[in-house]
Amino acid sequence: MEITLPADDQILITREFDAPKHLVYRVWTTPELVRRWWSGQRGTTAEVELDLRPGGRWRYVLKTDEGTEVGFHGEYREIVPDERLVYTEVFELPGVPLDAVDGPLNTVTFTALEGDRTLLSLLTVTGSKELRDLIHQSGMEVGVREQFVLIQELADSLR
Repeated sequence: MEITLPADDQILITREFDAPKHLVYRVWTTPELVRRWWSGQRGTTAEVELDLRPGGRWRYVLKTDEGTEVGFHGEYREIVPDERLVYTEVFELPGVPLDAVDGPLNTVTFTALEGDRTLLSLLTVTGSKELRDLIHQSGMEVGVREQFVLIQELADSLR
């Protein structure tokens, strides 16, 4: 996995998976599978709501081992099955309404590589250097690494 900062308001995460792109996409977009990888090793995924269509909403809630719930939600802007997802991502804080959908914009692309491998690229456009730096320095790298290990395991199990 590699994390780069291609612009003042961007974070780019890339990783190759040893699985065909349709399986990696399936793990990324199937609620029962998302429930198994989204929390990484940080607790359990207590809630997965996923309406996979342009204008559809999503919401995931992590319950930490200490019992704290951490939620994220957003709206799908573009969906090209097995190719690309574009969606907003809102970190839920007290006072943030669940219908708020303006937040960083994520673009996930699934690119087929030789040998039934997939390059997953996750580009987050934050809108500001300050928010980019806050996210980048939040420790998210450890969580994403854990998630990607689980995504690989789940893709393997679907073969």
